[in-house]
Amino acid sequence: MIVDDNKQMRKFLKSYFTNSETEIVECQNGLEACEIYFSVNPDYVFMDIKMPILDGIEATRKIISAFPSAKIIIVTEYDDKHLREEAKKAGVHDYVLKDNLSLLRPYLNHSV
Repeated sequence: MIVDDNKQMRKFLKSYFTNSETEIVECQNGLEACEIYFSVNPDYVFMDIKMPILDGIEATRKIISAFPSAKIIIVTEYDDKHLREEAKKAGVHDYVLKDNLSLLRPYLNHSV
């Protein structure tokens, strides 16, 4: 699952992950991600932080509280210590900066 309010970023990430075995669901905000997580049951969620309606950290808290084994990776442009700490408290699996997407390679052959 790719969760980002920027359509171009979702499209870019989708192209980064797309292969013949990968099913990708896109969401444009954290609320939408929370609402459809159960029906999709993705291997990973790639979640932006700053989004309208429900931000990525709060969406992570909600998903993790309902699905403790969910693997959520924050994918953001914000290299901020406070945001990293809040994301960790929320239960993220990883925190990756958008300018270093090569760190997402281990997740490439999974449903997102």
